[in-house]
Amino acid sequence: MMNIFLLAIAFLLVLLLIGLILYFLFPRKYQSANSVANSYDDWTNDGILEFYWGEHIHLGHYGSPPCKKDFLKAKEDFVHEMVRWGGLEKLPPGTTVLDVGCGIGGSSRILARDYNFAVTGITISPQQVQRALELTPPDLNVQFQVDDALALSFPDASFDVVWSIEAGPHMPDKAQFARELLRVLKPGGILVVADWNQRDGRQQPLNFWEKPVMQQLLNQWSHPAFASIEGFSELLEATRWVEGTVETADWTEQTLPSWLDSIWQGIARPEGLVRFGLSGFIKSVREVPTILLMRLAFGTGLCRFGMFRAMRTNCTVPSTETMENQIASV
Repeated sequence: MMNIFLLAIAFLLVLLLIGLILYFLFPRKYQSANSVANSYDDWTNDGILEFYWGEHIHLGHYGSPPCKKDFLKAKEDFVHEMVRWGGLEKLPPGTTVLDVGCGIGGSSRILARDYNFAVTGITISPQQVQRALELTPPDLNVQFQVDDALALSFPDASFDVVWSIEAGPHMPDKAQFARELLRVLKPGGILVVADWNQRDGRQQPLNFWEKPVMQQLLNQWSHPAFASIEGFSELLEATRWVEGTVETADWTEQTLPSWLDSIWQGIARPEGLVRFGLSGFIKSVREVPTILLMRLAFGTGLCRFGMFRAMRTNCTVPSTETMENQIASV
């Protein structure tokens, strides 16, 4: 019996070693929008991420101070907390919402089901769109489509609300991302964004250990860069489409337990190791170092969980092309 136990431990250690080797030898660096789409297509096709993270591929909200909570319930709670923080619960039924980076549609379905909004979810991953459609009851006022957040296919002033959770780190051009979010928002409409952010390096530059940690966080999950809360707020205001100033909040404390909870899912629900086989186990183990680095980064202040709320101005702002032409003619 003891020999079998030791063999099992040795086998697990070998698998862990294989996972670490894959982690360091084959990073998933951002190369283009296609690299992001392919990553999410792969995760959606094999079903591992949905099995452990549920319909919401984002962090959970555990309160302030954080309390013990079911991992999947915390993710649903996050959506409702974001609605309340953004003041969206006061909006009437039929309010049109664009969910930018909708994943497999978890937030979109809650917005439609619990708040009677008319929701359009967009993602760059065709497989996520397909899975979102499969999970969505036909009676919900939700539609999904493949679209690029840096070049949205919708006309100006199309939506009452623009909503986005944790999509920003995948955007190589944060200024363009800010412009597109506000461009498709109606005058008087509300933008609500939740995102992973880096500490503002202008105030406190990254030190000797923070730089390699941040580089791994970029390399492993197809992130070109993280913005800071201050920096992205400035980019939103620089569009000249914001009424007044951007309201921000730091939800690092409320979301921090999510990282270790996500690892605990693999221990508490070992049936996933059987369902997805050896390759699924290795793929899951491969993510553990990045998740631990995320916990380190958010726990030490290197990263922050930023919340952004802005209202679209009623003023008409010249397009970028028009402004450039005006400057060139001077």
